[in-house]
Amino acid sequence: MADLDLSQAQQVLDAAMQKAAEIDTLMNVAVVDAGGNLKAFGRMDGAWLGSIDISIKKARTARFFDMNSGDIGSLSQPGGPLFNIEVSNGGLITFPGGIPLRDGNGAVVGGVGVSGSSVDNDYAVAEAGAKALG
Repeated sequence: MADLDLSQAQQVLDAAMQKAAEIDTLMNVAVVDAGGNLKAFGRMDGAWLGSIDISIKKARTARFFDMNSGDIGSLSQPGGPLFNIEVSNGGLITFPGGIPLRDGNGAVVGGVGVSGSSVDNDYAVAEAGAKALG
């Protein structure tokens, strides 16, 4: 299985942190490897403490299901095919800010999760991190 090495995880983290600074928001950024294990993490000074856990869970959610966490959210609404999925796997997050990380061949090698602002800002910062890998 393809996996994310430490330098790649740091590259994702750095790009996400740079984007957060550009849009003037305080973020927690988590990067997980192919197994969903925390590989890199950064918390900007003053970022919400409650967002630490959320960022990690967003990254794990994106990796466990190889799709954006927000996409899972639309499927997990009452009556949806994945209703209540967020209570599985020790807790998932089903709103935007988690994105799978893919290598140059398109294989999923990890995930990035961002929390600390609006879901639009969380997604933008996660997207910047994910694009840094590709």
